[in-house]
Amino acid sequence: MRIAVDAMGGDRAPAQIIIGAVQAVQKYPCEIVLVGDEEKIRPILSDAAGEKILPITVRHAREVIEMGEHPADAVRSKKDSSIVVATTLVRDGECDAVLSAGSTGASVAAAQLILKRIHGIGRPAIATPIPTPNGTTLLLDSGANVDSKPEHLVQTALMGSLYAEHVLKIANPSVALLNIGEEETKGDELTRETHRLLKDLKAINFAGNAEGRDIPRGRFDVVICDGFVGNVVLKFGEGLALTIMELLTEELTANGGAKLLGREIMDSIFHNMSKRLDVSENGGAPLLGVNGCCVISHGASDAKAICSAIGITCDYVSGNVFEHIKAAL
Repeated sequence: MRIAVDAMGGDRAPAQIIIGAVQAVQKYPCEIVLVGDEEKIRPILSDAAGEKILPITVRHAREVIEMGEHPADAVRSKKDSSIVVATTLVRDGECDAVLSAGSTGASVAAAQLILKRIHGIGRPAIATPIPTPNGTTLLLDSGANVDSKPEHLVQTALMGSLYAEHVLKIANPSVALLNIGEEETKGDELTRETHRLLKDLKAINFAGNAEGRDIPRGRFDVVICDGFVGNVVLKFGEGLALTIMELLTEELTANGGAKLLGREIMDSIFHNMSKRLDVSENGGAPLLGVNGCCVISHGASDAKAICSAIGITCDYVSGNVFEHIKAAL
């Protein structure tokens, strides 16, 4: 499979994006098309690849959509921007998927304007995997749309269930609606009406309402909400995980925990915990609901996160999720 990678998108672009792509083609069954300023890409690619002949090509794009620009306006006006050119490669069949760590808004806008939404989908949704003690909980929408109607959340539930089944390989995944309580009567008008519709939807395994604490505990396979709430939950979880690790380190250091446990044991515990909580281990979140595979990475992604995101993109393409969504609709 061929993946178009926006080499200019992200806080650490283009170097970390290119290095991650070099790592990925040696790990996953894919070819990479790096899209962006060729003069900047070529020297970094040459240094990263060394003497190896790798399945990586470069497609020049002279413009970049910056984080502060209005996404839709920038996509329309900057036709030669890296994210627009990369997304166009998917539309035209030259690539099977597009990956970007740049502006999330620009990635979503480019996907909707160029790839178009799947017929019957009112709003696409970003599906973010959250590490839990039981494996993974898929949270969506985590930022594509801040305003949703009940029918949009029903479509999100269907798409999340299909992604969990065909990519995460979870049989009959449980789907829950994020709310302020487990009772059907809890929540605002949006969540109450969505709950009523989901109860009647036979295509998914609807398990009722989920509360915020249920997400990191892994009580459900898929948790749905509107993009405003989902993005707040996601950013809060990232900050909390980092804070817990910092506090734990301080306490063990201050109270002689390293001596009590032994340096080797403590280092092993911290290594394992950091790996399970590290966002770079799940470096990409698919945008579900558009006619093509689009994966969005964290803006701060390093090479490791980009490599991981390319692996997730390969799984997304192999799972053929958007064809399953079309069929289910």
